[in-house]
Amino acid sequence: MAVKLRLQRHGRKAKPFYHIVASDARSKRDGRIIERIGSYNPNTNPATIELNIDSALVWLQNGAEPTNTVRAILSNQGVLYKKHLLRGVKLGVINEADVQEKFNLWLEEKSKQIESKKTKLKEASNASSAEAFEREQKIRINREEALAAKVEANEAPAGEVSAKTDSEESSKKDDQKTEA
Repeated sequence: MAVKLRLQRHGRKAKPFYHIVASDARSKRDGRIIERIGSYNPNTNPATIELNIDSALVWLQNGAEPTNTVRAILSNQGVLYKKHLLRGVKLGVINEADVQEKFNLWLEEKSKQIESKKTKLKEASNASSAEAFEREQKIRINREEALAAKVEANEAPAGEVSAKTDSEESSKKDDQKTEA
């Protein structure tokens, strides 16, 4: 029986979520599986990957073939690197303690890279929201200035206003006299 490590699709339309599974090569994509070894969520930035490294390593050493996407995920998580190091142990080039030490150093570097990417994305998001806030403030100030200018334009000089009120008062008096 040929075993493949592949993705099994879950999630809703346009929001995929995948399980990384070991399954018979003849089974359907979302069909029967042998073992679930992890999950992959491409909707987040950076993509969220949860993987049982030891289980994936056992499957690879027993001859399971990963698909292209799963191969990239395994490489990203260091499973293929650890498999390479363990092959060196079989050949007698390196010992088990050195393998674990090298793999742990690699994992630390990888986690630092992921954290730096997350902080850069957060800083970019904060910067863009700050820019948007500044643009909105400028728009608000421009609107207030335009409104103030419009109000000033509608106001007449003080002498004209008093003359209008005097003429209005005299016309009101005339109206009252004619009514009486």
